[in-house]
Amino acid sequence: MSELKALLFDVDGTLSDTERDGHRVAFNMAFREKGLAWDWDVALYGELLAVTGGKERIKFFLDKYLPDFTQPDDLKGFLQDLHQTKTKHYTELLSQGRIGLRPGVARLIAEAREQGLRLAIATTTTPENVTALLASTLGIESIDWFELIAAGDIVPAKKPASDIYDYTLEHMKLAPSECVALEDSYNGIRASLGAKLPTVITTNAYTQNDDFTGAKLVVDQLGEPDSPMKVIAGEVDNGYVTVAMLRKLIA
Repeated sequence: MSELKALLFDVDGTLSDTERDGHRVAFNMAFREKGLAWDWDVALYGELLAVTGGKERIKFFLDKYLPDFTQPDDLKGFLQDLHQTKTKHYTELLSQGRIGLRPGVARLIAEAREQGLRLAIATTTTPENVTALLASTLGIESIDWFELIAAGDIVPAKKPASDIYDYTLEHMKLAPSECVALEDSYNGIRASLGAKLPTVITTNAYTQNDDFTGAKLVVDQLGEPDSPMKVIAGEVDNGYVTVAMLRKLIA
């Protein structure tokens, strides 16, 4: 029987509905600042989410949707500058309190800390985006609650590759069976299962139709005592995700 020792959280779409109302909006603000007549509406952004990583997403957009755009000689520098501008706008949105946590997230994190579980972040977004989200929703002190923030370009390949989870497990000296990964997307679960991690999925508007084969549990949110989750796949005996439930899932 495996003993649960750590929770490994994805960020965008899992901790918070940041994609539609955060990152997408910030990308559009960055485009305007740079004098680019591009606009990523909700539907288009849903298609672009098939590609993980902000710089990679812009490159994919150029290749697929703007083949006639004259790409600069220093394309890498162009993408990096545009993405840094987007990150600036994203953190400003966070500081204004315009992006909150999904239901049940704060409760589960608090319960995990009370029971002595280790916490980590495993995401493709930048470290700055992670710390800004944590500070604006849980307080600046919450950054230190997470033993490791594995984010951005610290690994060669982003999700759906398992690199970010492999890195996390190695640095925390944990076996996959001692953890639960919390994810929200097809790319996310491909990464977590690639690292042999038991995975819980919380869907959102962009990912609700994704294939989550292999997940221990698929729900529409982590839930609250007065706002139960909808169970899409898996068997549970409670209306919201608890540490006890996660222990039972991996037992």
